[in-house]
Amino acid sequence: MSLARVNCATVVGLDPFPVTVEVAVEEKGFPSFTIVGLPSREIDEAKERVRAAIQNAGAEFPDHRIVVNLAPADLPKKGSAFDVAIAIGILAASDQGISCDLSKKLFLGELSLDGSLRPAFGVLPISLYARGAGLSHMYVPKENAKESAVVKDIHTISVSGIGDLIEHLEGRKLLYREDYLDFEEMLGATEEYDVDFSDVMGQEKAKRALEIASSGGHNVALSGPPGSGKTMLARALPSILPRLTLDEALEVTKVYSVTGNLNSKTPLVYARPFRSPHHTISRVGLIGGGSTITPGEISLAHRGVLFLDEFPELSRNVLESLRQPLEDGFVTISRASGTLTFPSRFILVVASNPCPCGNLGRQKVSCVCSPSQIRNYKRRVSGPIWDRIDIHVDVPLVDAEELTKRKNTGAVSSKEIRNRVQKARDLQKARFIGTKIVCNADMATKDIKNLSQITNGALDILKMAVGNFGLSARSYFKTLKVAQTIADLADSKEILPAHVSEALSFRLKAD
Repeated sequence: MSLARVNCATVVGLDPFPVTVEVAVEEKGFPSFTIVGLPSREIDEAKERVRAAIQNAGAEFPDHRIVVNLAPADLPKKGSAFDVAIAIGILAASDQGISCDLSKKLFLGELSLDGSLRPAFGVLPISLYARGAGLSHMYVPKENAKESAVVKDIHTISVSGIGDLIEHLEGRKLLYREDYLDFEEMLGATEEYDVDFSDVMGQEKAKRALEIASSGGHNVALSGPPGSGKTMLARALPSILPRLTLDEALEVTKVYSVTGNLNSKTPLVYARPFRSPHHTISRVGLIGGGSTITPGEISLAHRGVLFLDEFPELSRNVLESLRQPLEDGFVTISRASGTLTFPSRFILVVASNPCPCGNLGRQKVSCVCSPSQIRNYKRRVSGPIWDRIDIHVDVPLVDAEELTKRKNTGAVSSKEIRNRVQKARDLQKARFIGTKIVCNADMATKDIKNLSQITNGALDILKMAVGNFGLSARSYFKTLKVAQTIADLADSKEILPAHVSEALSFRLKAD
């Protein structure tokens, strides 16, 4: 009996796990091909793909008893990325010329029947694991090569077909290493946005609210009649967010890699995500889950923006499922197959009409909704959900004079606002050094008490607000967080009465 071992890996959630593909070829007994080690159906079907690919590559598929074990045997394996490792293991175990040391090499990829390689999911987290495990080479499909090449100190080899790989491992053909892609250079690439803040007519208060939101990572609720510019404002928000840091870019790229949303031409997500699902989205689509647990929209929006238009139109169970992710910055999904945790630290922007017809409060158009209809419409979103949104702002219709301007003179561009936002973030970075806090919105109650400095006058205004407006404990501390962000934008070391007053102006509607 001949035995070969080949390194491979799989991703469960966002975490990579090593898998050793053990192949035994025994000449005695009837010819058979068995795969064990908790394989999924797509892995079991690899038997036919591997057989055809080896034969079409000009190699000989052994007519013996073949047993493939995917170790560790207690870890469920899913996906088709084990095909290449299985094929190399069979060729090595049957003494077909692959005599090189395979112990420091890792193989990934799905095989076509003609022997060509198809791309795999989760290559980036697997490449990071391979580097940490001391492996020297990663053999990946051509479409995944750039994704793996962003990981330094490991040789990424791009493979088009199993035939080329066999000749390379036999020493008859040279496959070149993919050039390393510099993270910092990619993060410094110029970003283009569909909407600039200078394109938005009027809406100065809403613009100010979004500037505060992007500076401190706060959630925002926009309320106004149809056509007032809520969607345009939300789509302009990414243009003023600070650039992703290296750690943030890696976090986002991992999510996009394991879900298959990563573009092969841009192996690193260097722009903050903007996700805008339809209001008919299901709970699984938004939060994540399914029979094979996968991240949802809140994880795809990690470190970016999640925009939910027609917010009250979402189903009640979908809305309520947002409570824990908004509070914790991650979502934990439990199924019979296991429990997985995905990141969900995003800026939530929601848009809603003042009533079902959208005309409530307009001067020249009458609202046709009854009081009960308006009341029921507003009750679709529960108080605890509204309470988790830091900033509430009305977006009225733009007046005719502003709307008919030929040029939006005096409008501030996104670049100017982003510079102010970046300065505020730099202040927060210095304040939170040595902690895991990224921005003001991430602060816990103890962090606010320990790290924020508030004057007695500002504290008196807050006490008055608690008594007059019935602020909950959560609303009280969220107001303090927003006030801290306003202070940072003003380059003030203390939270002053003016900062608290402005923060309260964004809370009154909800409370």
